[in-house]
Amino acid sequence: MSEPTAPRPADDPTDDVAAAEEVRDLEPAPALGDDVDDVEEAPEDDDDVLDDDLGGPDRETALRAGLEDYELSPEDYALLDVDETGAPVEPAEVLPVVAVVGRPNVGKSSLVNRILGRREAVVQDVPGITRDRVAYPADWAGRRFMVVDTGGWEKDAAGLDARVAAQAEVAVQLADVVVFVVDATVGATGTDEAVVRLLRRSGKPVVLAANKVDDQRGEADAAMLWSLGLGEPYPVSSVHGRGSGDLLDAVMAAVPEKLLGDEEHAPGMRRVALLGRPNVGKSSMLNKLTGSDRVVVDATAGTTRDPVDEVVELGGREWRFVDTAGIRRRVHQTSGADFYASLRTQAALEKAEVAVVLVDGSEPLAEQDVRVITSVVEAGRALVLAINKWDLLDEERRHYLERELEKELVQVTWAPRVNVSALTGRHLERLVPALDVALESWDTRVPTGRLNSFLGQVVAEHPHPVRGGKQPRILFGTQPSTQPPRFVLFASGFLEAGYRRFLERRLREEFGFTGSPVEVSVRVRERRKR
Repeated sequence: MSEPTAPRPADDPTDDVAAAEEVRDLEPAPALGDDVDDVEEAPEDDDDVLDDDLGGPDRETALRAGLEDYELSPEDYALLDVDETGAPVEPAEVLPVVAVVGRPNVGKSSLVNRILGRREAVVQDVPGITRDRVAYPADWAGRRFMVVDTGGWEKDAAGLDARVAAQAEVAVQLADVVVFVVDATVGATGTDEAVVRLLRRSGKPVVLAANKVDDQRGEADAAMLWSLGLGEPYPVSSVHGRGSGDLLDAVMAAVPEKLLGDEEHAPGMRRVALLGRPNVGKSSMLNKLTGSDRVVVDATAGTTRDPVDEVVELGGREWRFVDTAGIRRRVHQTSGADFYASLRTQAALEKAEVAVVLVDGSEPLAEQDVRVITSVVEAGRALVLAINKWDLLDEERRHYLERELEKELVQVTWAPRVNVSALTGRHLERLVPALDVALESWDTRVPTGRLNSFLGQVVAEHPHPVRGGKQPRILFGTQPSTQPPRFVLFASGFLEAGYRRFLERRLREEFGFTGSPVEVSVRVRERRKR
């Protein structure tokens, strides 16, 4: 009977060279791969299995061959054959921008939702719900464009209303076409005439929408708006959709050939979401990064309700930052505008690549802060922690803050941290290296051969505990995807949650993954019946 080609015993090395070869050739066969009684089927030359100290393609081939003895599904084979190259990033398309403006409560957001064909903009039967200008991708008759919802414009406004009106004026300046919405049931007001003067000064193409015309009887009211001097008023009903097609045809016909956004933009622009509970300084940070009053900022908590996109040049590169509404409480406990704002924030997080979570350092760490961070991890997005209002903290508060972070955020010790001041702009430049590290980890793929060699070493040093007289073994590991890094382990038995956390911690120690969540899943497969 042939003897199995097992490694030499550790207590019987013949000389120093043999001892060195033994350490190198020591394979965790009982824990990674096939059973011990199948070792004799392995290649005679160990150098064909291990081509270097870290392992490589030969080890991967041997371990994958061992998987043939186990019951694998077509999905398993597809997972093992996944392409590791990744898809190229396509340059962003320049789209015409259509701004929807008007005084408060004339139905601008409802019209935007009608154009989009879905409930995207926050709508409530209360004036002043929309405060920032918010852009959404849309299409009509095969032509794509960006529609921008704005807050209500009022003359002689003060305080928060004045800042909302200023955002509407900026939207007009940055648009290619303006849709001016007027309430046909009320007729032209003094505020409407003031908006007309603003639009004429801008020199932009204007399409007049006479809203709330639900039937033919309202078309006579719409005809009265010829007096504004903006051309033909298009009667529409944003609630029922009446006349919206004719309005969009007129809008597309008014789009100029040369768009304002035709200037070159850097390809592969990364998307960054600013998250946090209300009033931690997200909008102030975006304004400081852009160098302008891009977003409405007020001492009132919850000023921002819609996610606001803006291209920011930081560290010599362009980034797309998204300011979001503060997460107050659990979504199912909110109502009205806050409910929809929470949904928009979650959608913005899903579209982002990395999230900068702001924490107010001047206040004790709250449950809401932990919940926001948890939502980022569950969404699989890269994470950077920004401790805001750092310039206001004394030594005692900084000491207690460090203790709070160590206690409450023990699950995200891998997240890079930046101490900043959104109001003064202090240390905002440190966001760039933190974002780069987090995104690099988010995009990292570990070669399969190196991954399995690493798993073999870890499992040999710390095998899974024996449960019920059996010891689960890891047969093979692969990383089928990135963003975030996701590892799938094929095992002969169930791996406990504590052991999976141990493997995740060792993966971070070996390969980094600073600033990125790591997903480790297990597929239990049984040996084929002979």
